[in-house]
Amino acid sequence: MSPPLLNVNSIEVIYNHVILVLKGVSLQIPEGRIVALLGGNGAGKTTTLRAISNLLEGERGEVTKGTIELRGERIEKLTPAAMVERGVIQVMEGRHCFAHLTIEENLMTGAYTRRDGKASVAQTLEKVYAYFPRLKTRRGSQAAYTSGGEQQMCAIGRALMANPKMVLLDEPSMGLAPQIVEEVFEIVKDLNAKEGTTFLLAEQNTNMALRYADYGYIMESGRIVMDGEAKALRENEDVKEFYLGVGGGDRKSFKDVKSYKRRKRWLA
Repeated sequence: MSPPLLNVNSIEVIYNHVILVLKGVSLQIPEGRIVALLGGNGAGKTTTLRAISNLLEGERGEVTKGTIELRGERIEKLTPAAMVERGVIQVMEGRHCFAHLTIEENLMTGAYTRRDGKASVAQTLEKVYAYFPRLKTRRGSQAAYTSGGEQQMCAIGRALMANPKMVLLDEPSMGLAPQIVEEVFEIVKDLNAKEGTTFLLAEQNTNMALRYADYGYIMESGRIVMDGEAKALRENEDVKEFYLGVGGGDRKSFKDVKSYKRRKRWLA
């Protein structure tokens, strides 16, 4: 097998020099795959994405142990700009758009680092509009006056304008109607299949994420507690109970299940 595009090896992340958030997190992202990082609010998903894209410093966080490699290159000390140059783009949680700019102006900010000429950028823009026809219709509208779904599409489209090799997508379904969520995930699947874009999705909507992902990691309290092919996770009884709302029992935490205890190789 070829080496993974991204290799996260036993990282620890500390905020404000004292708050330990990630505890020995390891994961691998193969090139051209969709990988889901699953778990509840506060599990550590966003911190993991920020560690990969080197956005921790602005939150007073740092990787204190472990390594992160992109195509075999250590990247923990690189700037966020250097990560963009290497084709790793993060779409932040909360549909961050420039409210006073139009949809098209927002999209064009994603091409700021491009050095391949205006014609190539224009070609990418038309490709983005082909994937998101709703954005083309609203291209002249201020982002502040568009819907939540349109803003999420704009945020993803802006990332695509940089010609990324890998997109880190943080909570793409948050606050969106189910129909719009499905539309966004269908576009992600389409981009992966047609453009070969690698995706790492941090997502609380486990059911939706596992329908579209190839592989999944489940986080609890800053640790990876289970991983596997998406189909296998969907059929796992413990995952069904705790994350898909199927089944029930007295257990209050995923940590109580036997399969968790058998898989403590990440835990101290």
